[in-house]
Formats: sequence, C-alpha cells, structure tokens
Amino acid sequence: MNPLPKMKLSDVDLSDPEFWIAPIEVREAAFKTLREEAPISFTEEFEPPPDMPLPKGPGYWSLTRHRHILEASRNPEVFCSGKGATSVIDMPEQMLEFFGGMINMDEPRHTKQRKIISRGFTPRSLKRIEDAVDRRAARIVDRIIERGECDFVAELAAPLPLEIICDMMGIPESQSQFIFERSNKILGLGDPDYMAEGENPIMAAMGAGAELAGLMREMATARRKSASDDLTSALINATADEDVLTDAELASFFILLVVAGNETTRNAISHGIKALCDNPGERARWAADFEGLAPVAVEEIVRWSSPVIYMRRTLTRDYRMDDVEMREGDKVALWYASANRDADVFVDPFRFDITRTPNEHLGFGGPGPHYCLGANLARREITAMFRQIFERMPDLEITGAPERLASNFVHGIKRMPCRFTPGRVAA
Repeated sequence: MNPLPKMKLSDVDLSDPEFWIAPIEVREAAFKTLREEAPISFTEEFEPPPDMPLPKGPGYWSLTRHRHILEASRNPEVFCSGKGATSVIDMPEQMLEFFGGMINMDEPRHTKQRKIISRGFTPRSLKRIEDAVDRRAARIVDRIIERGECDFVAELAAPLPLEIICDMMGIPESQSQFIFERSNKILGLGDPDYMAEGENPIMAAMGAGAELAGLMREMATARRKSASDDLTSALINATADEDVLTDAELASFFILLVVAGNETTRNAISHGIKALCDNPGERARWAADFEGLAPVAVEEIVRWSSPVIYMRRTLTRDYRMDDVEMREGDKVALWYASANRDADVFVDPFRFDITRTPNEHLGFGGPGPHYCLGANLARREITAMFRQIFERMPDLEITGAPERLASNFVHGIKRMPCRFTPGRVAA
C-alpha cells in the first residue's frame, strides 16, 4: 500500500459515491482521520439519484473504532438488525425480507431460523463439504493451469465458493454461471459494469433476486417430491415436530448464502493474492511452511481484505457511547474495515503480516448472534485455494491493476489479470 495522504476531518464524506471509487489510500486515510478525531461521528446521507426512487434519509452514526463496534455487536437488543443491516439507506421492507434473510432479523425470529439452518450442518454434511472444497479447488486450477494466464477473479477466486454453495444446496453445476451473474447484479448496485444504461438499480436487483428465488422454488418442489442428501432437503423437510423453512424463507436464505458466502470469500482470496504479490517476503515465509502458517495467514488475509465493509444497526432506545448521546431510532454503521486498521488493537495495522497474533479482526463481523455462520467454511475455502496456488502455480503474479467494485458495502474486485508458468492438469 502506498503512503496514506493527509486528510482533514472536514474533507471526509462517507456518503459521497465518489469516495468509494477513490484510490484505496484515500479511503484508509479517511477512516484513520475518523478514528483519531471523531470515532463516533454523525454522517449525512447522500441524495439518492433519480433512478433510485427513495427519499433522502436522516443520516446515521459512524462507529470506526474496534472497541465501539464490539460494544454494539454485544448488545443486539439495543443495536437491532430488524430495521435493515446491509444498507444505511432505508430500503423497502420487501427488499429487507428478500435480500437480507437472517441478517435483517432480531430475536426470537433470528434464533428460530438459525436453528433450522444449523440442522443442515451435521458432522456428516460438514465432512462432505470439506472434502468437496479440496476437490473443487484442484479442479478449478486444472481448468486454467495449461494456459499460463487468466483473470484471477473470474477463473480462480470466484468459482470455488460458488461451486461449493451449489454442491451444498444440490444445485446442478450448469446453473453456476446464472447464479454468478445474478449475484453480481445484486451486489453491484450502482456499479455501471452491472447495470444497463438507464436501468433502475433497485428494480435490477429485485429482478435478479426474483430469478434466484425462482430457481429455489423449483429446487424446493423437486426435493419435496424426492429428498436428497443436500442442504435444500434438510431445510424444507422435517421429522416429528421440527420446524422448516417456507419457500420464501428458503429463497431469502439462498440469496443471502450466494451474496455472503460467495462474494465475500472470492474477494478475500482476490485481495489475499494481491497482498502476497505486493509483499514477497510474506509470500516466501508462507511458502516455506504452508500448513503450519495457514491458520494465521488466512486470518490476516480476512483482516486485510475486510470483504464486508460495514453493517448497519438501529437503536431500540437512547444510548450513550463514551460521551456521545444517540437516540432511539437512530441508524448506526459499524465500519468493520476501519476497525480492522485500529492501531489500538493491531500493531502496525497497515502492514500485511501473515504471522500476526493475536488477530482479533472483525472480518466475519462482530461477536454476538450475527457472527458469520459460514466463517469456518470460508477459512477452509481460502486455505484450499492458496494451497493449490502455492503447490501448482508458485510463480503466479498479478499483471494489471485490480478493477474495484464501486460499492460501500463489499470490498470487491471485479477483474484482475494474472500469469504463471503453465503446468499440467492433476493426474
């Protein structure tokens, strides 16, 4: 990373869309200024463009320090998720239900759904998923190993989490490209690469979500007629007095899985390889003891990349944090990306260090009921992909600047070319 520019507090505007396409050093400098000078600050909301027919919101509180985000995460009864967790903009209730699923729920509804979903993660199913991760990672490298170059994001980072989700849900591999394109449209809200000229972003996202929901309705119909050993069957078929997911809940969960489980892992892998290429000393250290360092290296990749930039909460009552008084109904943004650079928690936070310990990052969210359900699977996927790279593509290098996603929610990379010495498909 280049040296951070100096930034005045008065120049920081987290609601300006231009801020999120500025160089990453500008973003990091802005959050550093906020942590040091106004760690709990009130942020005005931007005026939605004409193609996004929503009123301008009342603004929100920005939490930028690690300890403040921990405090909010550990108090879900005060910092609730049910009013929306994935956007500081107040979205229509239909969108909250459709795209957020459990993320946009509070107790007791959240606990009930999480219990149903955890039923699909038995020791037997987890073992099957873990075995599939290693096989899939090898097959993904097989597909490009003889070419010597590829788009790292589309052909190495993106396929693994997406194909594992399809495996888990019992979705045919032939549908993976369909799912990939729709998930890009949902998370690329506002990115011109994923929107047709003049297209309404909200309607485009709703349309993509409706297509994914239609796929899951077809899956649910098929699995009710003939259950299989997959997660879809486990979620909609029950024994005795077990609860199940409705078709609408299943569709919402699947969209959440595609967005949270696919996009975030692929971006951690993408940012991880860029960091390793930019820091050859760290790459050499990991290569010398891949298995021994993998657990701590993966945690540093997640801290460094911070794939989910923030989550929103809404106050259920007046609340005082340090010397700041916040009021019932106020919106609060938990800026995980900022917390993961907090010098009060991380020594030399702008250094990529694959042996960093301790590493209490918030890359999987804060502690509490909304901590990422798929964190361990994500760790497994990241490890499996880098194992393949180190073993079979040890000289892989990034050959062009990453093309970043225009988003204040997902720290995404859309495209990133790479090259390597061509090898052989595994026997």
